[in-house]
Amino acid sequence: MTEDWAAVASAINRRMVELGLSQRDLVARSHVSKSVVREIQHNLMQRRRSDRTLEALSLALEWHPAHLAAALAGRRPPEVGEPFYRSEDDISGRLAVIEHQLREITDRLREFDALDKKIDDINTGVASVVEHIAAERERRRR
Repeated sequence: MTEDWAAVASAINRRMVELGLSQRDLVARSHVSKSVVREIQHNLMQRRRSDRTLEALSLALEWHPAHLAAALAGRRPPEVGEPFYRSEDDISGRLAVIEHQLREITDRLREFDALDKKIDDINTGVASVVEHIAAERERRRR
């Protein structure tokens, strides 16, 4: 797995600007040492960090706990409130993610059903207009 620490640094810096946070604020919010925050924020040392470090920084930046871990791995960061799992052994976390994905799929299928109904309504309306035009043409021919 390729780790993209530059993406992590970029995400942190953008978010700090969005939230109007200084490095000191981020250190205070995350309880991560200033030297570690500085190294990550400026991409000075690319080395493995504790999952808890990235989680603490994510939460301090008002993101999902797995936001920076996802950015590091080149994945789409989850939305706040979206379930996640910490490891392959985290069965309950993995099940929560699967349930969340199934709910999203179900919601999308409902949206498709609603669109399908609208399309049926439009087709019915178009058919009615075509019938009306055909009847009008027939009437004019007589």
